[in-house]
Amino acid sequence: MKILALLLFSTILQGPVCESVTVSSSKPQVEVHEHTDAVLFCEFRTERDQNPRIEWKKKGKGVTFVYFNNKFTGPYAARAKIEGATLTIHSVTLKDSGEYRCEVTASEDHVSLGEATVTLSVLVPPHVPSCDVPSSVFIGADLELLCKDKLSVPPATYSWYKDNKPLKASGDTPYSVDTKKGTLKLKGVSKADSGMYRCESSNSVGAPKSCVAQQLKVLDYPLNMTILIVGACGFVALVLFCCICVCVCRRRGCCKKSKKTKCNKPYNPPPPPPPPSRNFRSYKQTQSFMI
Repeated sequence: MKILALLLFSTILQGPVCESVTVSSSKPQVEVHEHTDAVLFCEFRTERDQNPRIEWKKKGKGVTFVYFNNKFTGPYAARAKIEGATLTIHSVTLKDSGEYRCEVTASEDHVSLGEATVTLSVLVPPHVPSCDVPSSVFIGADLELLCKDKLSVPPATYSWYKDNKPLKASGDTPYSVDTKKGTLKLKGVSKADSGMYRCESSNSVGAPKSCVAQQLKVLDYPLNMTILIVGACGFVALVLFCCICVCVCRRRGCCKKSKKTKCNKPYNPPPPPPPPSRNFRSYKQTQSFMI
């Protein structure tokens, strides 16, 4: 009996097992500097199939084949290699950043398809930023200087310099600096704000880069402009004064309109004179005959 029980137990243990391919990556997140090699790891194991099919695809707006039918495609043909299922891309650029998928197909296994995803981030050092500094501005105006580096990864942070001295905003300074957006805002500029301005971009990948310093001049308003401003202010003040006077006059009752009396009797024209009677005409006629 014991022998039969052991045989039955071994038979159950040796029953059919679902065999499948397994795919994984020991490093699903890869960060490398620009113009270096990126290694995208992909490990797989099959139960039966000794010659599985290996493919690499890149996900974006669509799906792009990197390695298909035992060869590299497109821009990867001359700068990539594969060992087992691990993909190496030489001299990567920012365009190579993205999500890659390793697919292994083992047709002889019960579950024939396995896949693993690897995300590649290409780090880019700062580039020379574009700086927008006007050549001149009128005194008392508000001004915003712009700085932008669109290529650095991770995104750059920004610093502003005036005459090669860093501008650090505080509660007492008449300006503000946004280190993430790269803006420098000046409120009510004065003659002291004239000088050479430049912006510097930096991140954790490489050395900071700066644009060429540009001259900013703070100008006085010309005489005709001053006269125009003073005249406009005087006109506005005169209009306000007149409005105030009218309001005060109305409140005191000085501006009330006098009511005109109207005659309620209707106008009757005089009657026309009466026509001459017939007797008077006949009397005149008899007198003429008698003469």
